[in-house]
Amino acid sequence: MIVVTGAAGFIGSALVGELLGQGWQDIVAVDDFSHPEKAPNLAGKQLTARIDRKEFFAWLDANEKLVQFIFHLGARTDTTEFDRAIFDELNLHYSQEVWKRCVTYGIPLVYASSAATYGAGEHGYDDDHDIIAKLKPLNPYGESKNDFDKWALAQAEKPYFWAGLKFFNVYGPNEYHKGRMASVVLHAFRQINDTGGMKLFRSHRPDYKDGEQLRDFVYVKDVCDVCLFLMEHRKHSGIYNLGSGKARTFLDLARAVFAALEKEERIAFIDTPADIRDTYQYYTEANMAKLKGIGYDKPFTPLEEGVGDYVTNYLVPGSYR
Repeated sequence: MIVVTGAAGFIGSALVGELLGQGWQDIVAVDDFSHPEKAPNLAGKQLTARIDRKEFFAWLDANEKLVQFIFHLGARTDTTEFDRAIFDELNLHYSQEVWKRCVTYGIPLVYASSAATYGAGEHGYDDDHDIIAKLKPLNPYGESKNDFDKWALAQAEKPYFWAGLKFFNVYGPNEYHKGRMASVVLHAFRQINDTGGMKLFRSHRPDYKDGEQLRDFVYVKDVCDVCLFLMEHRKHSGIYNLGSGKARTFLDLARAVFAALEKEERIAFIDTPADIRDTYQYYTEANMAKLKGIGYDKPFTPLEEGVGDYVTNYLVPGSYR
């Protein structure tokens, strides 16, 4: 039995689909299922059980002998939310309880961290455990993820295998429900269809031209592949970057969407919203040497290829993974 928390969300539901597609049939989905906009992400997927996140610990205490692995992907991911208490509850304390039970019951664990932990990147983007305590995230979301990473590393008792994954800019199917927090690919697709053009954030720094802010965009299918590798590998516990390893501009991404739609490029620029302007990352690029060093050798999907697959096979028909 494999447990996926956050299973109705973007990455969680994509992982459930991948597990089922690979022949794993005993899947337990944990989430807050009161949000109807997320329901299509799990529609048609054969699940052993759906457990409300508030009931999960009682369920796990009663069923721990059946659980082989936990993917803890559930989290509050809104980078514009500044109520630290929300993040403490959902991203820190809840994750600590998952960890403690994995220790007690001997269950291996993969959990979601975030590239938001790197802040402005003043310490680089290396997943070296020694720099984690030095990192200065730019918002409470990133702080909550880094707080848990620091807490996990400090624990005397750890699951016999565990991995924290610093997700970079993940895009791909099953993110329709994410609203403002959806990837720029989805926003571009909708804007281009509605208006014929795409608006990107203007640069507010003199060292970056408009649209040339750089991010490490990683396709959700690659994220799922790494998760399955770690589940089957179960060696070399630690915190790992999970990006493509190649920073690309937002202009590159927008142009890839226009190309996938076979439409003429029409790109304009707007001011970055004031509420996120001071905490906006202008550059991220995952150093992927650590993951490759433990044997993960599958190439990551190039941006144009990933965007093309996402737009053509999911966004245009409105389908799910």
